[in-house]
Amino acid sequence: MSHFSTVKTELRDLEALVGALTDLGHPPQLGAQQVRGYRGQTVTADLTVDQANGADIGFRLNEATGSYELVTDLDLWNQQVPVERFLNQLSQRYALRSILSATADKGFQVSEQTNHDDGSIELVVTRWA
Repeated sequence: MSHFSTVKTELRDLEALVGALTDLGHPPQLGAQQVRGYRGQTVTADLTVDQANGADIGFRLNEATGSYELVTDLDLWNQQVPVERFLNQLSQRYALRSILSATADKGFQVSEQTNHDDGSIELVVTRWA
């Protein structure tokens, strides 16, 4: 019996996902990897993050939706925050990475980035014509 859980996300850009995980201090291993879970059970994912307890957090592409789903053994979740908060933090960093990439592609530069105590991020971008 598998103990792995799959959590749907709206994370579709691999580069932004890798950057967001790295920003949160969880640099992932890329490529088909085995996500380790309860009693040596594994499941394949497209990128993984090791946890200190030997279990992993994985992200697997759902080709039907084009998004990366989180796959992990939630009984072995070993992060400082619950999985819901982890996904909220990851989604925020993912959004920031996506915005920075899109604005850079259009010639904008970051002129100011402020991280507020409430966790919000204020971003000002400018472009000189």
